[in-house]
Amino acid sequence: MPVISAPDAAPAPRRRDANISKVPYLPGLDGMRAVAVVAVMIYHANSSWLKGGFIGVEVFFVISGYLITLLLIAEHEKTGAVNMKNFWVRRFRRLLPALFVMLLLLSIWTAIFERDALGQLRGDLFGGVFYISNWYQIFIGAGYSASNDFAPLRHLWSLAVEEQFYFVWPIVMVALLRKGSRRIADLSVWLFGAAVFVTVVVALLYHRGPIDADPSNTPAAYWEIRGRFISKGDALYLSTLSRSSGLLLGAAFAMVWRPVAMMRGPLQNKAHALDALAVVGFAILALMSWKVGFIDTFGDNSADPWLFRGGFFVAGIATLLIIAAVTHRDSLTARALSGPTMLWIGTRSYGLYLYHWPIYQIVRNTAGTKLKFHEWVLCMVATAIITEISYRYIETPIRKGQFAAMWQRRGQRSRRSQNRGAVLGGAFVGAALTIFAGASLATAELKQNEVDESLKQSAAATCSVLLGTCDDEPEAAAGPEIASNPEPVPIASDGSNTSAEPVQETTVETTVPLPAAPQKFAIGDSVMLGAADELKAAGFTVDAGESRAFVRGIDVVQALSDRSQLPQELVIHLGTNGAISNDQMDMMMRLVANVPKVLLIQNVVPDGSYDEDNNLLMINVASSLPNVEVLYWDGLAQQCQGDCIYQDGIHLKSTGAAYYTALIETVLADGSLFS
Repeated sequence: MPVISAPDAAPAPRRRDANISKVPYLPGLDGMRAVAVVAVMIYHANSSWLKGGFIGVEVFFVISGYLITLLLIAEHEKTGAVNMKNFWVRRFRRLLPALFVMLLLLSIWTAIFERDALGQLRGDLFGGVFYISNWYQIFIGAGYSASNDFAPLRHLWSLAVEEQFYFVWPIVMVALLRKGSRRIADLSVWLFGAAVFVTVVVALLYHRGPIDADPSNTPAAYWEIRGRFISKGDALYLSTLSRSSGLLLGAAFAMVWRPVAMMRGPLQNKAHALDALAVVGFAILALMSWKVGFIDTFGDNSADPWLFRGGFFVAGIATLLIIAAVTHRDSLTARALSGPTMLWIGTRSYGLYLYHWPIYQIVRNTAGTKLKFHEWVLCMVATAIITEISYRYIETPIRKGQFAAMWQRRGQRSRRSQNRGAVLGGAFVGAALTIFAGASLATAELKQNEVDESLKQSAAATCSVLLGTCDDEPEAAAGPEIASNPEPVPIASDGSNTSAEPVQETTVETTVPLPAAPQKFAIGDSVMLGAADELKAAGFTVDAGESRAFVRGIDVVQALSDRSQLPQELVIHLGTNGAISNDQMDMMMRLVANVPKVLLIQNVVPDGSYDEDNNLLMINVASSLPNVEVLYWDGLAQQCQGDCIYQDGIHLKSTGAAYYTALIETVLADGSLFS
């Protein structure tokens, strides 16, 4: 591709002017990358450790927007043109080698140890290679809020956003630079305005409220596109357009804040003032990382309004405050972020981000499982070792154009040391594994994970009170009759009858039976859903669904109460998907006050931050209400004999489902518990 220059651009400026936008090495930015990637890795390991650690990705976006724009402006000032071919080649040489190595190693691992996941990995590999992972994940509904899958490439969505930016932004900058780089600062306000516009649109599109895994239960949380349901939360979190505010803010800042020019003006003596701004920026990011979540922030499986109603924008502004300080060579912030450890992490942040998530998945097997601390430490050691090897022997040599020469020298040393056989043997094994992995991927059957497949089969044994499908359950006998008028009388806007026929005093024409209350009813989330067949065989009507929060159970019981269908025996197993508030529990207990037997089932949430409080709340309620009993599932689950629970430590296999149902029947049958 030829060099693209502005047709009406002025001649190349003088050397002194060309240095105004020169981009010196800024070690403080590497320190910022270090902080950001550590936050992300902690969040990915166990979100209860750092609820909003994903904010680190927004920091990366802002830094990328700032540096890339600064580099493009500097090149234009120096040469009067932007060589897009060279820009893209540099980006590819920086990003692609490590990515391809990671994809190859992961494909080999999956082909050997996780063969059932090969079908799903094939699509993820396609998205990763072509940098469209974010759009692919939106399309198939596999965002960060999805769980149960072996999903070793889910983190590539953010790299896809950045690479799409790298592809488009040079073209945009060529257009913006047509009138010369000296006037580029005037355009920064438009980019800032674009970031504000994106923020407002995201806030308007955001759905506040529960997000059920079944779109029919919470249709407002989804967009339906040609029969496919797209989660609003995942789409707004993953899409390039909705996450462009950070990139735009960084780009706008680069147009007005150039490190070399800053040190020639009055700001050269304002290092301490900039340090104060950086402290504010760090405080904002720290608060957001600690308090702001993504999904399931309030215990009802909903998206956090603080994030989607301006949170990304606020994080972007906070990042700019820190960039302002670290780009000043005399600031304390720059020095604090330029220590050896910070620089090691920052210069290798790409590799750390690239390799850490697949290693996490290999250890925990499923995306939603939280790592224990010792597991995380082991993962970090493995990640650091692999990252360093990748950085020294793949990324750096290719970026500097020294890869072929380096390996040629290593080959000569190997021949001199008579290790040629070992080298050839290693090359043969590597080639064989690569061919094996490629053939396995190409021929693999697309399979759902075990948990999802099990829950899908169990769903046939459930019904939905809110959708009215429980009324058709065979065990529900006919109840009292209610009046029904099949043809409503037309009414005018003033309230008068517009029908040609006079209104009769009695308009009841038919009667329909109100379905009787079932004797035994069970309400739950995906844990109970896994035992739906066994519960139904035991005589229960089961209303259970994935990702159901406690507050949705209140809606179900309220609907039963409104229809006079409260059962004699009610089992409630909710709380796996979020905290239960005192007000929610009080509301539930008021609704079931007249139910003779109510059984609350405690929760097992490995490394959860709320399950202990939920379980204690159930105990306290049962101690004060004579019709309420607690099934101590958190302890009894571990006593199940055989292969009872899936690897996530939550969902039931068939043996566990039978054991779970037997415990429920035993507790309900023991009348002394309800004396």
